[in-house]
Amino acid sequence: MTHALPLPEFTHERVEVTTGRRSGLLVAVALHSSVLGPALGGARLWSYPDWSDALGDVLRLSRAMTLKNAAAGLDAGGGKAVVALPPGTVLDPERRRAAFLDLGDAVELLGGLYRTAEDVGSTASDMLVVSERTAHVVGLPDAMGGSGEPAGPTSLGVYEAIRATLERITGAPDVAGRRITISGLGQVGSRLAVRLSAEGATLTVTDVDPVKRYLAADLDARWVEPGSEHLVPADVLVPAGIGGLLTDEVVDALQARAVCGPANNPLADRGGARRLADRGILYAPDFVVNAGGVIWLDLEARRAGTRHEILERVAAIGDRVRRVFDDAEAAGVTPLDAAEQLAEARLRTPVHAMA
Repeated sequence: MTHALPLPEFTHERVEVTTGRRSGLLVAVALHSSVLGPALGGARLWSYPDWSDALGDVLRLSRAMTLKNAAAGLDAGGGKAVVALPPGTVLDPERRRAAFLDLGDAVELLGGLYRTAEDVGSTASDMLVVSERTAHVVGLPDAMGGSGEPAGPTSLGVYEAIRATLERITGAPDVAGRRITISGLGQVGSRLAVRLSAEGATLTVTDVDPVKRYLAADLDARWVEPGSEHLVPADVLVPAGIGGLLTDEVVDALQARAVCGPANNPLADRGGARRLADRGILYAPDFVVNAGGVIWLDLEARRAGTRHEILERVAAIGDRVRRVFDDAEAAGVTPLDAAEQLAEARLRTPVHAMA
């Protein structure tokens, strides 16, 4: 489900919006910041009601990538790409290939200031197509010497963040017996569902794709219709789909004790963080929680450690979430405020200044 949101404030270094000469599809690439280094962020293939919705999405997502990469301690700026599908469009293999060749051309226009990767709707195989037009792409298939899909590392980081969140609200990080609702069973959400189920969590799940009911049945999880998941009493709500889920109306009716998930920009409005806090609902900021994939992609591309060492750094996301909660409590601010302050402090000390 796509939630229409207003255009955000424009704080970007550069934005390229083109009509792909092969596919005829809108391709938008947004470079929000290169202060910490060449930007890194995925390329989303998604259906939007209007081109302006795609533009708003890429602007919000690229800003979030700046915060994510900075808070994660990476020497990488923030950027994002979107390939927009008109409503009802289904790509055949030929047009899909054309779309990602067009994306490669758009990425190349930025001359290395932005590196792309897979994201919602795209795959490592799509990135291989992109690589035919630009070298500024990461996350190529394992078989081609790349790092592969980042969904596994992303889900690991989210899992550790959920444990940190449970620890804060219950006193223990164990998921066994805890009520967890997952909204969105894509590559990351489904991995989380399998792991949490195996560890004894009481799961409620939903997805806009009714085929995902089969996974719910396999896991003995309760299935609810999309749009009603926030009404289910839970210890943690895990937004794992498209952003904008947490509108004021949803927050006011939310029956979870905490929110912690991989979806980018789950808050429909930034004021939702204060609204959650006023209701006593703990919010783990998305750009801290979901940084596992970008940590994996960036460090793998730079060969900055073994895969085991990189995964250890991903797992440390749990400790970063704990720090955000501690900082928020000490300063009397929301966890979102604390996480943004953590990122902005690093942005004030660019990489070249630390050299």
